[in-house]
Amino acid sequence: MNELLYGLKFRNTSPMPELIFELFSALDLDYSSYEDKEGGPSYMMIYAETPEKFAADKAAFTNALTEWSNFGVSVDGMEEVQIKKEEWSEVWKKYFHILHIADNLVIKPSWLDYTAKPGEAVVEIDPGMSFGTGQHATTSFCLHKLAEFAGAGKVKSVLDAGCGSGILAIAAAKLGYAPVQAFDYDPEAVTIAAENFALNHLTDADIELTQADVACFQPISGGYDLALVNILGHILKANARHITRLVHVDGYLALAGILSAEFDALSEAFVRQGCVEVERFTEKEWTSGLFIRQK
Repeated sequence: MNELLYGLKFRNTSPMPELIFELFSALDLDYSSYEDKEGGPSYMMIYAETPEKFAADKAAFTNALTEWSNFGVSVDGMEEVQIKKEEWSEVWKKYFHILHIADNLVIKPSWLDYTAKPGEAVVEIDPGMSFGTGQHATTSFCLHKLAEFAGAGKVKSVLDAGCGSGILAIAAAKLGYAPVQAFDYDPEAVTIAAENFALNHLTDADIELTQADVACFQPISGGYDLALVNILGHILKANARHITRLVHVDGYLALAGILSAEFDALSEAFVRQGCVEVERFTEKEWTSGLFIRQK
């Protein structure tokens, strides 16, 4: 078994830094990113587990940069690196801390200690190489909605679409929602989500996890009370009709993972499908929204 990762490390210098995530998605690249909160730079790395896969990914990425520079994507300081997998796990740990989402919800990295206060649901997360630790603006929006609706009685069934690390599904289960279902298109994300469910002592009875494409995922009979759909904007827009029908009439859709420049057009697409936008939240280049299906 290869114990090395082969990576291309660089600094994202794009005027709209989040655009590069669209490029990663278009090329289906594995990547990691982190920001030095003290020094400021945003570092990124595309990586692969074999030299052959890395060479192909690097070529695809560098070739695409020429075209994507027309949209404002730019990088500098590209450097090829090799890193041991066990060392990788220590590199990103220092960037994650305990997050107090609300009075009833705390996100705790698995390697840190925390004593829960009465009424707090504590989510332990070990993101590995999968997106989702609660720090990203789009994930944070969905977590706040879960914390807000918990215990109100109106929202019971929850879908975590594009679950990544599984953080939203875990939070939903620990806050008392049921049934809870989750899926992701990426099999590696599904594997990591399953590991995080086990870390939180959750079983298949608590969360039903599957690998699926949002375009063909079949919801529970009648639809969910709340669907958390944290997926890139162009995928949301292309599947607006199907995504709307993941929830029942009067059900909630929390749409996240959307660049702010794209959000108005996306909102209009869902309004045409019978939704009404009831809330919008913007942080940095990302905008998320809460919708209610009316028909």
